[in-house]
Order: sequence, then structure tokens, then C-alpha cells
Amino acid sequence: MRNLDETTITQAVIARHAKTTNRRLKTVMTSLVRHLHGFAREVDLTEAEWVAGIEFLTAVGHTCSPTRQEFILLSDTLGLSTLVAAQNHRKPVGCTEATVFGPFHVEGSPERPLGADVANGAEGEPCFVRGSIRGLAGEPVAGAVIEVWQADAKGLYDVQYEAFDEHRARATLRSAPDGGYHFLGIVATPYPIPHDGPVGQLLDALNRHPWRPAHLHFRISAPGYETLVTHVFRDGDPYLDSDAVFGVRSSLVADWVHHEGGPAPDGRMLDTPFSTLDFDFVLNPARKEG
Repeated sequence: MRNLDETTITQAVIARHAKTTNRRLKTVMTSLVRHLHGFAREVDLTEAEWVAGIEFLTAVGHTCSPTRQEFILLSDTLGLSTLVAAQNHRKPVGCTEATVFGPFHVEGSPERPLGADVANGAEGEPCFVRGSIRGLAGEPVAGAVIEVWQADAKGLYDVQYEAFDEHRARATLRSAPDGGYHFLGIVATPYPIPHDGPVGQLLDALNRHPWRPAHLHFRISAPGYETLVTHVFRDGDPYLDSDAVFGVRSSLVADWVHHEGGPAPDGRMLDTPFSTLDFDFVLNPARKEG
């Protein structure tokens, strides 16, 4: 162990894991060491590049805050978030597909009744969203917890504003006895992910854009079903095929139907433009233990 070199160091580190009692930790760390060392050998990593990598990860950590998760952003832009989501949320045909969580979910968003204006003053064209929550066999899922959040017309989430004082374009609702849901939000628009930090600098260096196609976030949970984390994307968006975080699925692309005015889904007459979005979700039954 005293005369290690570039050909023997990997096995020496792995051997140190021999007494690890947590089998899963041992598996993960052994593989991590093997792949990290393999990466360094494959690219013939220089000391200067190693230092730059350490400095980059340090900068990512320093950029994190209670309202910004730069490490999730990094994971998203490297496609790792999508890979992990795909591996962990394989679903039968007919279920709504999962996609990335994103860095701007907030636990404990305000509960609103069905039909509420969840925009709560967020800038954007009004959009009436409606649909149903059902199980794979077609059964309605009553009382499902529906968390919804989105960026405003400026491409910002409520928590990104310095003067943040209350939640906007973000709420928690519960599906009706027939599984239906409806609320008033705003039209989704494309926006760039935060690119004023180290992840943005990396994208610039790679000649990649930071834009996400217009979308609405959902997290839906109900007893007896797997929790669904997904987006609904706006059809026709120019970034559907180059999403900066690789989150688009064809099955999650839907029409936002524009109306110049007239009768709205909630019975009101509007003399200003608005849109409607209809989207149904199908949940996968929870796996039985044992």
C-alpha cells in the first residue's frame, strides 16, 4: 500500500471498502471510484483541470440558497436528472410519463379550492386548466393532492423575486370525487434556466443555450398510487427539441387553445384574450410490499 501508482491506486481504494457494512453504500462507492478513476485515465486529466473541476463544484455549492438549488440545475443540464427519473419511474403503457422535478418546487404551497385563481397576480395571459386524475384501470382518483407551479410571463418563479412576499402561480389543490380538477393559471411561456452562475458558465463554454420550452409543473399523489412528478409542455414551442434539461416527452405535449374573448370555462364572459388547457393524468398503482 506504500508504493501505489496510476495502475494500482483504483484497486487499493476499492479494497478499503471491504469492511463497509452498508451493502448499498459499498456498491455505490465502489462503482463511483471505478468510474471516476476510469474517467481520469480516459481523458488523461491534468492537475490544472482537476483543480478547475474542484473550483467549479465549490462555486456550485456557494450558489445554492434556500430558493435556488444549483446542484439540481447541474444534474438537470447533464441529463442525470432525466436518467434517474426514467430509471426510477418506469410505468406501464397508458400511465402518464414522469419527467424532471426541477429546482423550484416548494414544499407546503398554499392550498386552494378547485377553480381557484392560482396565478394570484402573476404576470401572464389567463389560462383555464382542467382535466381528470384516473388510475390505470380508468377509475377516478378522488382527493388526489395536486401540486402545480410555473414561471410567469417574465420566465421567473415566485421565489426568484427579491421582493418575494407570497406565492404566485403555485398552489396545492385536491381532485373532485369524480377525479376532475380545474383552476385558473397563466399561459406557460419559454424561459431560460438561471444562467448567471457556474452552470450557466458551463453551458456557455459548451455553446449550449439555457432555454426551457413552455411548461406547467405537476406533482400528483394519492393513497394506493405512485406519486407522479411531471410537466405538461406547450405544443409549438421552439425549444421542445432542445430543452436545456432534457425533460420533454411527446406524450406530455398538449395544446394551449387561444381565445380572443367570450365565454370562459367557469361561466364568465371575458372581453380579453385567454387560453384553455385540457389534460388528463393516469396514475400508476403503487407496488405492493413484500
